[in-house]
Amino acid sequence: MSVRAKTKSVLILSGRVLNEAVSFIVFSLLDLLDFILCLVYKVADFFIEAEWKPCYCSSPKEAITSSGKILVSEQGKSKIVCLSSSKLQLEEISDTLYARPSLVSEVLKTTVDEIKRLKLDNGTIIQSCEMIKKATMRSTYTVNSTIVEMLQGKIGGQRSHPIPRWSDCDCKLCTSWGKGTLFVKAEGPKDNKAREDVLFIHGFISSSAFWTETLFPNFSSAAKSTYRLFAIDLLGCGRSPKPTDSLYTLREHVDMIEKSVHEPYNVKSFHIVAHSLGCILALALAVKHPGSVKSLTLLAPPYYPVPMGAQATQYVMRRLAPRRVWPLIAFGASMVCWYEHISRSMCLLLCKNHRLWEFLTKLVTRNRIRTFLLEGFFCHTHNASWHTLHNIICGTGSKLDTYLDAVRDNLKCGVTIFHGKNDELIPVECSYNVQKRIGGRARVKVIEDKDHITIVVGRQRAFARELEEIWERASA
Repeated sequence: MSVRAKTKSVLILSGRVLNEAVSFIVFSLLDLLDFILCLVYKVADFFIEAEWKPCYCSSPKEAITSSGKILVSEQGKSKIVCLSSSKLQLEEISDTLYARPSLVSEVLKTTVDEIKRLKLDNGTIIQSCEMIKKATMRSTYTVNSTIVEMLQGKIGGQRSHPIPRWSDCDCKLCTSWGKGTLFVKAEGPKDNKAREDVLFIHGFISSSAFWTETLFPNFSSAAKSTYRLFAIDLLGCGRSPKPTDSLYTLREHVDMIEKSVHEPYNVKSFHIVAHSLGCILALALAVKHPGSVKSLTLLAPPYYPVPMGAQATQYVMRRLAPRRVWPLIAFGASMVCWYEHISRSMCLLLCKNHRLWEFLTKLVTRNRIRTFLLEGFFCHTHNASWHTLHNIICGTGSKLDTYLDAVRDNLKCGVTIFHGKNDELIPVECSYNVQKRIGGRARVKVIEDKDHITIVVGRQRAFARELEEIWERASA
């Protein structure tokens, strides 16, 4: 090996060790900060809203009530039991909502496992390590009072909060409480003269503007006269409702899409274009309507095949948010995914004051850039983003294999997958994993020098042409 190659290897190893060391320190401090913020928000909620608000790090005793049985979870396994004789099913709650051990406890658990693997004979060490491990496992056991409160509200007939919480924005854009359906931006022929329909589903903390401000103006006249285009704001995003009693499960998201698009617009057969988190909802819709999907276009699908024996939800969370300070996008994902109260603070700072940030952006740039990406990023609540992230991306970790198998076996349409080569949030291997699972009908196209956002933004005209070609081939 040449001197240059050896030097490069040493530098890479040194950088990795430095990243690990700094990450351990930073995220240990964040663990402490999130604990402090938990107490701060409980006090603030009590004084501002006159009641203690449960969170996902609540004591089990807070959840025990006389109204019936409750949801319990232990070591990554969760069960939902009815609170009364009324039929109410709240399925697919991800255990990552309430089982997110601190970095220190994870390191201790890993150390214990390693010591046991080496089969040390020192009884004192083994005994003390077992005590540490038991304490660690107890720290991940939670009887969740948040879910109990929400279930009780639904069973008892209580209504959602008519106004947003004090830490959420109260502008007209963010308070769509009275709507029963999603916000839908529809373009194309009227009076059922369209030949086919196309449904666009955006990604995490985004909005329909991700499509309407980029692709819609760049479709050809022929496409606009042929297809009805539907871009939605997902539940909890943009101009769509943001109910405070919703857990934003996969079922709730899919039901709202059907209620808002399929039923009112009489959609029978359709093409789907989805980005990032939206790809999971697209697959769920395709599996539910296998005979109606004409084509399936996925952009940066977050699919992480789970190794045999691994806990799916926890594995996906660690792949998506590895708790590392570098790269920066991984640091941001880890902040949002691991820390309930830090992420709420970010929403308090950014989302509650989104009008101020949008004004400052326009002032600094003198309106030289459009702010639709900022609008999508800011217009949501902490409750919506927190539950959607965990229940959709992490919570479907064990289901995506089944969905992809169903697409392979039950759908006849083609599947086209686009991925930016420079995407640091969702690695390119995710798209190749999707292709491998589906088989020959799936095609992957990697776009050079593009990332998670610029795979569309900045190349919208070219991408619009590519979509039109996909739809034409599907029709032929």
